[in-house]
Amino acid sequence: MTHRYIKIGATALVLVLAFAGMLWSTLREGTEYYKNIDEVMVNQQAWSGKQLQLHGYVVPDSILVKQSTLEYKFKVQNNPARSGEPGHVVDVTYRGIVPDTFKDEAEVVLKGQLTPSGFHTDPNGVMAKCPSKYEAQEKTASTKS
Repeated sequence: MTHRYIKIGATALVLVLAFAGMLWSTLREGTEYYKNIDEVMVNQQAWSGKQLQLHGYVVPDSILVKQSTLEYKFKVQNNPARSGEPGHVVDVTYRGIVPDTFKDEAEVVLKGQLTPSGFHTDPNGVMAKCPSKYEAQEKTASTKS
């Protein structure tokens, strides 16, 4: 009877160790933090070099593209420009193709790392939110009521 309990205990131990090993190997390099710009800029040293997803809005008239290349430099702030409270501003560098919806005041999520010179975005690390096609309809509907 004790031989049976030893087998069950050994099996359970092997399963727990295998699950813990898989969890550790998966999370060790794949952890990304999703943060707003104001959260990161308050303590830049703590976030420097860590893999981040940074949420913000493109500063109007800040997008610069090198001729005949896919190198972009732009600025991102915590709040939309029309809000009147821009919050912190971060310089961003990116090399690659940007989404069609990437433009001034676009809401973006950037994947990359914070460096002393700004935020360095990974390849395919720019995601621009699609503008809502319902916003204009909601505004006109509320004015007709």
